[in-house]
Amino acid sequence: MSPKPHRRLAVLRRAAALAAATTALTVGLAVPALAHVTVNPGSAEQGGFTKVAFRVPNERDDAATTKVEVHLPINHPLPFVSVRPVGGWKVDVHESKLAKPVTTEHGEITEAVTKITWSGGKIEAGQFQEFEVSMGFMPKDTDRLIFPATQTYSSGEVVEWDDEPKADGSEPERPAPVLKLVPAAAEGAPAASPAAAATPSMAAVAVRGAGTGGSDNTARILAGVGIAAGVIGTVIGLFGLRRSRA
Repeated sequence: MSPKPHRRLAVLRRAAALAAATTALTVGLAVPALAHVTVNPGSAEQGGFTKVAFRVPNERDDAATTKVEVHLPINHPLPFVSVRPVGGWKVDVHESKLAKPVTTEHGEITEAVTKITWSGGKIEAGQFQEFEVSMGFMPKDTDRLIFPATQTYSSGEVVEWDDEPKADGSEPERPAPVLKLVPAAAEGAPAASPAAAATPSMAAVAVRGAGTGGSDNTARILAGVGIAAGVIGTVIGLFGLRRSRA
């Protein structure tokens, strides 16, 4: 005798509710990591030029982002910086004289761009904006550049995204955008695109755990989808087993 229709419906409802709860929990854990200011792509080659976009999401429901400031490193100054215009936004590229000149293979650097400010526009709730910057030459004596950012809201709230990466690999409360620097490809060898260099294999992402950038967020979301799919499969399998026994 097959299970009664109302029992079958109850089992399916429980399965759907459990899957929805699991997915909601996983996405809820992943959303906070998606909300901070990031630099994309997440890596560039040492010694060359690169173009990056500072991605700024608005994480407030009752205010718009009206100003964004990005500070460039002064311990590894970049001699050439240019910005792409953004409709509705005014951009100010601030160049400063370095307290201590920095000697590089391209010569001594005494002045460099130390801050870029975008203002006058709005990033509304549920939206994000990308601000593109071309810069070079990338230093060869470090494996990363940190770009502390400041986000100002129409409510007057100011959020500082300036926490450096933690030694244990976990994500700080307000992480600063980090650009990873990788050795340049050998002459004659095909160069990996910055996007490819910034996206390690899924196995590497899973092992590394919480870190910076979008690869960690991707791992969390995929893990959540896998958990939800596993729950649904298990419940459906149990339901089929009960039917076969009946």
